[in-house]
Amino acid sequence: MIRPSGRALLLAAGALVASALAVGLGGEARDVALIVWPVLAAALLVDWLVSARRPPAVAGRAPDQVFTGDQAEIFLSLTPAPAPGVQCRLDWPEGLDGPAEGVFGLGADGIGRLRLSVRARRRGLWRVPRLWLLWPSRLGLFEFAPSAPIDLEIAVVPNLRLVHSGIIDVSVRSQLFGAKENMVKGEGSEFHQLRDFVSGMDARSIDWKRSARHRSLVAKEMRAERNHHVVIALDNGYLMREEIAGLPKIDHAVNAALATAWAAAVGGDLVGLFAYDHRPRHFDPPEPGRRVFPKLRRRTADLDYSSRESNHTLAMVHLLGRLQRRSLVVVFSDFVDTTGAELLVENVRTLGQRHVVVFVALRDPAVEVLATEPVGSLNAAALALSATDFRRDRRIVLERLSRLGVVVVDAEPAQVSARLVSTYIDLKAREVV
Repeated sequence: MIRPSGRALLLAAGALVASALAVGLGGEARDVALIVWPVLAAALLVDWLVSARRPPAVAGRAPDQVFTGDQAEIFLSLTPAPAPGVQCRLDWPEGLDGPAEGVFGLGADGIGRLRLSVRARRRGLWRVPRLWLLWPSRLGLFEFAPSAPIDLEIAVVPNLRLVHSGIIDVSVRSQLFGAKENMVKGEGSEFHQLRDFVSGMDARSIDWKRSARHRSLVAKEMRAERNHHVVIALDNGYLMREEIAGLPKIDHAVNAALATAWAAAVGGDLVGLFAYDHRPRHFDPPEPGRRVFPKLRRRTADLDYSSRESNHTLAMVHLLGRLQRRSLVVVFSDFVDTTGAELLVENVRTLGQRHVVVFVALRDPAVEVLATEPVGSLNAAALALSATDFRRDRRIVLERLSRLGVVVVDAEPAQVSARLVSTYIDLKAREVV
């Protein structure tokens, strides 16, 4: 697309004024009106002839996958660069957040290069089909503004940095199968092996029937039971679309859920997934964690952002009907007031009568700041009062859940994964399930 520049419009306005004055003065001055416009037209023609060329080719390079909340570098090249300082404009999709404009730097090889930093805000496969270029003509009378295809595709996936770092593996192995191994073996509920009874061992561990058969004291050595069922229940209703710390709550929940699923896989347990909004969406029955983890990652990556209100009653009844044995159920959900939380509390209580329930609530750092920062105006006082009331209502609901026997994990997004993994390790070591 070619359009006149500001310089050309200014020259045209000057020519119009000169023509009007020449006509007004009359006589020989009228000849000026006949000269100005041909000169301007000739200048425009010459500028177009020396500047017109085929649109340059634009190539883009971006990473195939980006974790939610992370920054990604996108590299663009312009071949050949038609002029120094070529500008570009991009329309980013909903899941990516980057600068709307950029300027290509011109290299010695005549190729324009641009690096953009983009932040991943939503899970999904996001496409940037084209961009718009802008550069002036040689004389500055025109601006060339063509669009160029780039067809960039970036897949934004749940954040697995904690899983890839190996921190979870070290924590689970050291706390369950390392320094605490003797305690886990001695106080577990699953038979491990028989061994000769020696002084100092608990007399209650003696197997009297086998001792009589062997004519020597033999003790049972127990270990912590493995193959527990761990089910991740994700509330994907509209309340979980609220952004805290730069990401929707559901994305923070997905990241923490996958970290917990990996911890359960390392711990030798079976992991399942349940997702719901106004109705149940997905249920993957518990399977050996290492084998099922890639499927869980794909399921959570494909989880849509729902705009419907969650139906906790239907979801928990459906989950109760699908679970065939006592399980550890990790529920990620949200509420905004005590009235709206009544159904949630009641259904979690029903679920907790047959299973061990861990309820995960994400604390908003902005609310904590509003409730504690100094007040300097009436508007700030109103915000602080609202934040304080919200914190109080939230504490009341979480305390009710705790009194019902539900394990509550209330943490900010940056700490929720570590807190949840530690809670899982503690429950497994104590054989609560």
